[in-house]
Parts: sequence; structure tokens; C-alpha cells
Amino acid sequence: MSLRVVGWQVSSPRHTYVARINRVIDHIDGHLADPLDLATLAGVAHFSAWHFHRVFQAMTGETLADCVRRRRLEVAAARLLGLPPEPVLAIALDVGFGSAPVFTRAFSAHFGATPTDWRRGAFRGWAEHHRVELSKIHQADRKSQQAVMAAFRHDERSWPQGHVPQPGDSDMKVELKTLPAVRVAYMRHVGPYGDSNITRLWQRFAAWCGEQGLMQPRRTMYGVSHDNPDVTPPARCRYDACIEVDEGFRPAGEIGVQTLPGGRYACCEFIGPPTEIHTAWMRLCEWLPDSGWQAADGAPLEVYGPDFVMDEKTGAFSCMLCMPVRPL
Repeated sequence: MSLRVVGWQVSSPRHTYVARINRVIDHIDGHLADPLDLATLAGVAHFSAWHFHRVFQAMTGETLADCVRRRRLEVAAARLLGLPPEPVLAIALDVGFGSAPVFTRAFSAHFGATPTDWRRGAFRGWAEHHRVELSKIHQADRKSQQAVMAAFRHDERSWPQGHVPQPGDSDMKVELKTLPAVRVAYMRHVGPYGDSNITRLWQRFAAWCGEQGLMQPRRTMYGVSHDNPDVTPPARCRYDACIEVDEGFRPAGEIGVQTLPGGRYACCEFIGPPTEIHTAWMRLCEWLPDSGWQAADGAPLEVYGPDFVMDEKTGAFSCMLCMPVRPL
């Protein structure tokens, strides 16, 4: 495979494939109630329908049909836990199933519980299994994370350095904010949340941003977690490193463009190294039950302001964690 290297940017045919596959998966998430047949999705990817299903499976490790079914069921699983309870049929139709019985059979085959039993508490066993699995991944990844962080801390070409004071107390202070919609360029990682590959992603993405002139002057950057790690297997979780861009920006290579939706968010400040950010997210989730709010549809955001710095000694940084919410 030939590669063309321009500064920090590496362009290859594979990167174009990655961007097209990402665009298809984003389209699936945005159109769960619509027909998502092979011809439609091949058109989104600008691939021949004759070959697209093979390309998709080779790039993602699952068939196109399995991906569509999984995303429909995962979104339905989250909505089943919302309050007040929605009718199962309404949820089934909204995620693309033709009837409640068809939905129930598919849901039971995937999660090992009916939608009703999921609501009654069966989701707890599924979530605990994923949390234990993710904890084991983090433990096995610890040495790799330390090595990556050492390189990350001293990469002055990408990240401004400075002292980041430790928080004075352990109380989580949550503030409700209305965030505007924003157009961003993004680079994606698919894999466990909190592992060292996300740190590598940010290093690669920051280098690309610098090459494109997007770091001077500094602009807001975002980390976007598209999946619920209590529901989606760690290997399938999607995380995007993003930077704000204007309407004139055109993506190339593996870089994609998306619009992060505006709306109501529960926000709290995070200060610490990357290894602690997953725990902070879990604490924000634990805050919800007594808050009068519940998680809304949409991806949680990490917001990195233009004044972002990384502590060269500890690797600590600060950002705002923002969870989309709606009234309970």
C-alpha cells in the first residue's frame, strides 16, 4: 500500500475506507426507524452494493445486518429504562422493528431477557458484566497507558504545558447548561473507553490539527462517547476526538465532519489524568437518580476549552464533562 506523508498527516486508501465506514455507522444511528437496506447504506458509503457488505465486515468485524440490529437493540435497551415508561411497541417502531413480538424475540436473543424483564432489573446483570470486563481491560492496559502518557505529556508540539492544580475537595459540583450545536471535524477510535488507544488518538488528532492550522489560535475541542459502555460491548464502543470547524471546512482521509447537537446538559469539571476520566463519568451517572433529571438521547461530551493545558509532571488536565439530560 502506498502512503503519502505530508507533515503529520498520513493519507492512504485505507483512511478513505475508514471515513466512509464511519459515515455509514453514523447514518445508521441517525435513521434507526428508516429502511437500512444494503443499497441505501452502500449509497451512503459511495461503494458498490455488490461489494459493500464484504468491505463492511472486513473493516468492522461484524456484518452490516448484525450492526444494524445491534444498534437498534442497544438504543431500545436505553430507552426502556427511561421515565415515565414508554410503551414497548412505541420503542420498537421508533428503532425500526415492525411489531412488538418481532422486537421482543430479537431483544431476548441479544440480551437474554425480555424487554419487560429488562425494565424489572435484568439490565443490572448485563451492565455489571460489562463493568467487570472493562475493569479487567483497564488493569491489563495499565503499563501501556503509563508509557503512552509519558510520551503524551512531553509532546509540546501538540499540547501546551502548564501547572494543573489538584481539586480542593472531592465533591462533584454539577451545573445545568444549555450548549449550542457545533460543527466539528473528528477522528474516531473504536474500542474500550478509558484505554491507552484513546490517548494515542488524541495525540494523532492534535498533530493533525496542528498541521491544518487549527491549533493557532486555539479553539474548543470535544471528546464524544457515542455508546453506553453498560450496554455496548467494549470492543464496539465509539469515541471521537473533535475540534470546532466552520462551514467552509472539507474533510479528507479518515477525518469526518459531524454536528454535535445543542441542548440541555448536566456538566461538571474534571481534573486529573486520562486514567481517571472513566471513573468521573460513572460518578456523574450516579448523581442522576437524586437530581430530578435523567439521561437524554445523545452522546455525552468532554469539552476542552481554548485554555487547555496539560501538567508536564502529572499528566493531569481539566475539562468539562457534559451529559445530555431531560426532566425525570
